[in-house]
Amino acid sequence: MELVIRIPADAAGIIETLERAGYEAYAVGGCVRDSLLGREPEDWDITTSATPAEVKALFPRTIDTGIEHGTVTVMENHVGYEVTTYRVDGKYEDGRHPSSVSFAGNLRDDLLRRDFTINAMAYNPRIGLVDLYDGCGDLERRVIRCVGVARERFSEDALRILRALRFASQLDFAIDGETVAAMRELAPRLSLVSAERVRVELVKLLGGRRPDMLLTAYETGVTEVILQEWNAMIATSQDNPHHLYDVGRHTVETIFALHREPEYLAADAHDRMIYDMTMLLHDAGKPLCVTVGADGREHFKGHPAASAEVAKTVLRRLKFDNDTTALVTLLVRNHDCRFDFPREGSFEKTMRRIVSRIGADNMRYLFPVMRADIAGQHPDYRRHGLERVARMEEEYKTILAKNQCVSIRDLAVSGRDLIALGYTPGPALGEALERLLQIVLDDPAANTAENLREAAASWL
Repeated sequence: MELVIRIPADAAGIIETLERAGYEAYAVGGCVRDSLLGREPEDWDITTSATPAEVKALFPRTIDTGIEHGTVTVMENHVGYEVTTYRVDGKYEDGRHPSSVSFAGNLRDDLLRRDFTINAMAYNPRIGLVDLYDGCGDLERRVIRCVGVARERFSEDALRILRALRFASQLDFAIDGETVAAMRELAPRLSLVSAERVRVELVKLLGGRRPDMLLTAYETGVTEVILQEWNAMIATSQDNPHHLYDVGRHTVETIFALHREPEYLAADAHDRMIYDMTMLLHDAGKPLCVTVGADGREHFKGHPAASAEVAKTVLRRLKFDNDTTALVTLLVRNHDCRFDFPREGSFEKTMRRIVSRIGADNMRYLFPVMRADIAGQHPDYRRHGLERVARMEEEYKTILAKNQCVSIRDLAVSGRDLIALGYTPGPALGEALERLLQIVLDDPAANTAENLREAAASWL
C-alpha cells in the first residue's frame, strides 16, 4: 500500500503555514483513507494544534462553519478546507452530540475520539503517516472496526452504526465481529438519529458496491428502527414460479442488477439516488397484498399501487424533497407497466398512453428499473420479460422520433384557443383539453388545430 500521500497544493500550503507559525497540522480522516486506497478524496480536512482564533489570524479568508466545535473553513482558490483544532469530546448525553468540546493538547487524543480505525489516520508531508489504531492494517484486511471499544463509540453517537454499514457498502469491506455485536446491541439507539441523517446514510449505502448491507442492517436490528417496511419485505416469501427469493432478497438482487445498467453508470448522483430509491421500494407493498390462489401459489395483485403508497410514506418520513417523492412514487407505481400491453392490438397506441401517464422525460428512469426488476426474477421468465421491455423502448423511441403528442402541452390547440371558442377558465376547460388529448393519443393524425377546435366546439 502506497504510504506517500500526494496532498493538493492548497491543502499542503495550509499545513505548511500552520507549521511555520509553530503549530502541528495534519491531513486527517477520509482524505487519508481514500488516498491510501488509491481513490480521489472528495475533500481534504486538516487537524491542528492551533485554536480557531489562531487559525483565523493566519489566513485572510476564513468562514466560521463550526467554530463552537473548533472548526474553521479556510478558503483557498475558491475551495474550502475544514481546519479543526485537536479536541476531546465531552459526554454524549443525547446519543448523538457531545455536550461539550474541549481542545486537546495532542493528536493522539484527537484521533481516539473518531469512529473507525480507517478514519483515524493522519498524514503530514514532513512526518508521514500517523496510524495509532492500525487503520492501515484494517484497510489491507478490508475491515470496518471501531476505534477502541465499539460499544463506547456507538453509545456516544448512534449514527456511527449506520456509518459502519455505509462504509462497508461503499468500500466493499466486511464489518469486524465486535463491531457487529455492538451494532446489534445498540441498534435501538438509532431512534435518536434524525430522519435527515438516516436518509443521507441510506442513500449512500444503496449507492455503494454492497447494497446487500441492507441484509446486515436487518440482521443487526437496524431496519427494525429506521425502515420497518424492509423487515416486512424480508418476511414475505414469494412462493410463485416467477420468483426465487423473498421480497427483500429479490430487491437486493435488483439493486445489484440496476448498478450494472448503462443508464445508471452514466447518471449523476441525483439520478442514481432516484434509481436506487425506486428499486428499494418497487415491491414494498407486496407484504400488504399477498394472497394464495387456488393453485396454492402466492400472488401479489395490485402491488405496484400498494408499493407506491408505501414509498410515499417512507420518503416523507425520511424527509425527501417533494420532487423526489413524487418521481419515485410515480416510477414505483408504474414499474410493472409492461403488463399493460395487449396480446394483440396497437403496441404504439398503448405506449403513447403509458408515456402520457408517466411523462416523456421520466421514461428514461423506467426502462433500467424494469430490466433490473426482471433480472431479480426466476431465470426461466427473464427472456420474455426483457423482450417486452425492449419492445416498449422501441415504441417509445418511435413516438419521440415522430414527435407524437403525449401531453396537453403538445396539443395543436391551447386553453387560450378554447377560451376563444367560448370556454371559460375552470374545470370544464381542463376536462375539454383532457378529452382532446385522449383523441390524439388514439390517433396522432388528429392533432391539428382544425380537428381539435371542431371537436371542442361540438362539446360546448
